[in-house]
Amino acid sequence: MLNKGLRDEEKIRIDNVLKTLRTLIFVPYPLNDLQKTEIENQLKEFGLNIQTLVDYSNDELITLLIRLHFDWDQLEQFADILIEFSKEENHNFTAKALAVYQYIQQESKVFSFGINNKIALLKFK
Repeated sequence: MLNKGLRDEEKIRIDNVLKTLRTLIFVPYPLNDLQKTEIENQLKEFGLNIQTLVDYSNDELITLLIRLHFDWDQLEQFADILIEFSKEENHNFTAKALAVYQYIQQESKVFSFGINNKIALLKFK
Protein backbone atom coordinates (compact mmCIF):
# COMPACT_ATOMS: atom_id res chain seq x y z
CA MET A 1 0.00 0.00 0.00
CA LEU A 2 1.34 3.44 -0.87
CA ASN A 3 1.69 6.09 1.80
CA LYS A 4 -0.32 9.29 1.37
CA GLY A 5 2.50 11.33 -0.22
CA LEU A 6 3.35 8.67 -2.78
CA ARG A 7 -0.35 8.02 -3.42
CA ASP A 8 -0.90 11.73 -4.16
CA GLU A 9 2.11 11.83 -6.50
CA GLU A 10 0.89 8.70 -8.29
CA LYS A 11 -2.60 10.17 -8.65
CA ILE A 12 -1.18 13.37 -10.17
CA ARG A 13 1.00 11.36 -12.57
CA ILE A 14 -1.92 9.20 -13.71
CA ASP A 15 -4.18 12.25 -14.05
CA ASN A 16 -1.58 14.01 -16.21
CA VAL A 17 -1.17 11.02 -18.53
CA LEU A 18 -4.94 10.61 -18.85
CA LYS A 19 -5.33 14.33 -19.60
CA THR A 20 -2.70 14.11 -22.33
CA LEU A 21 -4.32 10.99 -23.80
CA ARG A 22 -7.70 12.74 -23.88
CA THR A 23 -6.27 15.70 -25.78
CA LEU A 24 -4.54 13.38 -28.26
CA ILE A 25 -7.60 11.22 -28.88
CA PHE A 26 -10.24 13.97 -28.97
CA VAL A 27 -8.90 15.48 -32.19
CA PRO A 28 -10.41 15.49 -35.66
CA TYR A 29 -10.00 12.04 -37.15
CA PRO A 30 -8.33 10.16 -38.63
CA LEU A 31 -5.26 10.24 -36.47
CA ASN A 32 -2.00 10.80 -38.27
CA ASP A 33 1.15 8.78 -37.56
CA LEU A 34 2.59 11.45 -35.26
CA GLN A 35 -0.57 11.47 -33.14
CA LYS A 36 -0.56 7.66 -32.95
CA THR A 37 3.08 7.77 -31.84
CA GLU A 38 2.18 10.29 -29.14
CA ILE A 39 -0.67 8.04 -27.97
CA GLU A 40 1.74 5.09 -27.86
CA ASN A 41 4.20 7.17 -25.81
CA GLN A 42 1.50 8.08 -23.29
CA LEU A 43 0.28 4.49 -23.05
CA LYS A 44 3.87 3.44 -22.27
CA GLU A 45 3.48 5.34 -18.99
CA PHE A 46 1.03 2.60 -18.02
CA GLY A 47 3.10 -0.23 -19.49
CA LEU A 48 0.77 -0.44 -22.48
CA ASN A 49 0.71 0.21 -26.18
CA ILE A 50 -2.05 -0.12 -28.75
CA GLN A 51 -1.17 -3.74 -29.49
CA THR A 52 -1.18 -4.75 -25.82
CA LEU A 53 -4.59 -3.10 -25.48
CA VAL A 54 -5.76 -5.36 -28.28
CA ASP A 55 -4.08 -8.45 -26.83
CA TYR A 56 -5.00 -8.05 -23.14
CA SER A 57 -8.16 -9.68 -21.94
CA ASN A 58 -10.63 -7.46 -20.11
CA ASP A 59 -9.57 -8.95 -16.78
CA GLU A 60 -5.86 -8.52 -17.53
CA LEU A 61 -6.40 -4.86 -18.40
CA ILE A 62 -8.42 -4.18 -15.25
CA THR A 63 -5.83 -5.98 -13.13
CA LEU A 64 -3.06 -3.87 -14.64
CA LEU A 65 -4.95 -0.61 -14.05
CA ILE A 66 -5.67 -1.56 -10.43
CA ARG A 67 -2.03 -2.53 -9.92
CA LEU A 68 -1.11 0.95 -11.24
CA HIS A 69 -3.29 2.44 -8.46
CA PHE A 70 -6.02 3.89 -10.68
CA ASP A 71 -8.88 5.23 -8.59
CA TRP A 72 -12.53 4.93 -9.67
CA ASP A 73 -12.54 8.26 -11.50
CA GLN A 74 -9.34 7.43 -13.36
CA LEU A 75 -10.71 4.04 -14.37
CA GLU A 76 -13.79 5.76 -15.77
CA GLN A 77 -11.64 8.27 -17.66
CA PHE A 78 -9.56 5.47 -19.13
CA ALA A 79 -12.69 3.65 -20.27
CA ASP A 80 -13.96 6.90 -21.82
CA ILE A 81 -10.67 7.19 -23.71
CA LEU A 82 -11.05 3.61 -24.97
CA ILE A 83 -14.52 4.48 -26.30
CA GLU A 84 -13.30 7.60 -28.08
CA PHE A 85 -10.28 5.80 -29.51
CA SER A 86 -12.59 3.10 -30.87
CA LYS A 87 -14.77 5.52 -32.81
CA GLU A 88 -12.52 6.16 -35.77
CA GLU A 89 -9.61 3.79 -35.48
CA ASN A 90 -9.32 0.20 -36.62
CA HIS A 91 -9.58 -1.05 -33.05
CA ASN A 92 -12.71 -1.76 -31.10
CA PHE A 93 -12.13 -1.33 -27.39
CA THR A 94 -15.80 -0.99 -26.45
CA ALA A 95 -15.88 -4.43 -24.78
CA LYS A 96 -12.88 -3.47 -22.66
CA ALA A 97 -14.48 -0.15 -21.75
CA LEU A 98 -17.72 -1.94 -20.84
CA ALA A 99 -15.78 -4.34 -18.59
CA VAL A 100 -14.07 -1.41 -16.85
CA TYR A 101 -17.40 0.40 -16.31
CA GLN A 102 -18.97 -2.78 -14.94
CA TYR A 103 -15.98 -3.33 -12.65
CA ILE A 104 -16.33 0.21 -11.28
CA GLN A 105 -20.06 -0.18 -10.75
CA GLN A 106 -19.65 -3.49 -8.96
CA GLU A 107 -16.50 -2.91 -6.92
CA SER A 108 -16.87 0.73 -5.89
CA LYS A 109 -19.97 -0.16 -3.84
CA VAL A 110 -21.45 3.17 -4.94
CA PHE A 111 -24.14 3.22 -7.59
CA SER A 112 -23.41 5.78 -10.32
CA PHE A 113 -26.16 6.78 -12.71
CA GLY A 114 -23.53 8.12 -15.10
CA ILE A 115 -21.64 4.85 -15.29
CA ASN A 116 -24.89 2.88 -15.39
CA ASN A 117 -25.94 4.99 -18.38
CA LYS A 118 -22.62 4.33 -20.12
CA ILE A 119 -23.04 0.60 -19.53
CA ALA A 120 -26.56 0.68 -20.94
CA LEU A 121 -25.45 2.60 -24.04
CA LEU A 122 -22.65 0.15 -24.76
CA LYS A 123 -24.84 -2.91 -24.22
CA PHE A 124 -27.51 -1.73 -26.62
CA LYS A 125 -25.28 -0.46 -29.44
